[in-house]
Amino acid sequence: MRVATKLTIALFAIGLVAKLSAQQTAVIINLTEQTAYLLENGRLAFISPIASGKEGRETPTGSFRVVSKDLNHRSASYGLVSDSQGRIVNPNATPGSHVPQGCHYTPAPMPYFMEFSKCVGMHGGYLPGCPASHGCVRMPRDLAAEFFTRVRIGTPVKVIGSARNVTRLRRAIPIIQPGNYGYASGFSDAGKVSGSAGNSVRASVPSPLRERHDRTHRSL
Repeated sequence: MRVATKLTIALFAIGLVAKLSAQQTAVIINLTEQTAYLLENGRLAFISPIASGKEGRETPTGSFRVVSKDLNHRSASYGLVSDSQGRIVNPNATPGSHVPQGCHYTPAPMPYFMEFSKCVGMHGGYLPGCPASHGCVRMPRDLAAEFFTRVRIGTPVKVIGSARNVTRLRRAIPIIQPGNYGYASGFSDAGKVSGSAGNSVRASVPSPLRERHDRTHRSL
């Protein structure tokens, strides 16, 4: 089945497209696909790969709304411990973790944070190619910025599927991405696919990039 057809069926199945007003924005997060969709004015505008909550810390499903936004959010629960020379001593620390003499604790950065459930939100971060967070929805930093710009307090967020049903892993996406959309579409050979009514979708699924990572963001 063509991807455009699958997207159309999925969107109509959950009834969001028909309910969107001319000026409304909405987000659909599909945990099974590890993908987030941004709808604007009743049309698909952006598609982003994600890393949702890992087993035991799954991202909650259901209907939500964006309740807060923070451009430079820092985690209140997770971070890292590093020494005076910047070397990481504990990449999975919490505020209560032991901090050796001469070291310090730094809360983990969660840029472009869009909270839609208690202490759970979308934000820029490291995507290892599979569910890996403590419940939040990580996105490539540039796409998190696009979502952040477009959503408002009250924007509806629908979370569907299950991370336990993920059947395909993606290549890891680095924390620092190029300024342009350097992710060749994984949905079609072209850079765009068509949604319902011929609407253009900016597909931003990772191309074979060199795998890089930063332990600072691994625990979010």
